[in-house]
Amino acid sequence: MTHGLVMKVPASTEFYDALHTEVGRRSTGRADGLLLHVGRATDDGFEVFEIWESKDECDRFFAEVVWPAMDTVSGERARRGEPVLVEFEPRGLIIPSAAIAV
Repeated sequence: MTHGLVMKVPASTEFYDALHTEVGRRSTGRADGLLLHVGRATDDGFEVFEIWESKDECDRFFAEVVWPAMDTVSGERARRGEPVLVEFEPRGLIIPSAAIAV
């Protein structure tokens, strides 16, 4: 079953860019099970919206790649407690292609 999450992070878009780069480096550009990732600036930081093939794949990627990357970029483990995660079960998901957009 697909799994969705919204992560709200009270940090700058420069932090997002550095984190995104570090995640790409650690994952060698692969995120098995990730169907969609969108990051956007908000008034108080940035927000990430993701859809995964399963919660297990999402949890594994966060444990192995995202949280360690966040520790590296922030320089402290306390950063991990700051993002607010909201998980949900996607409805009406349509994936017409696998093209990469910047």
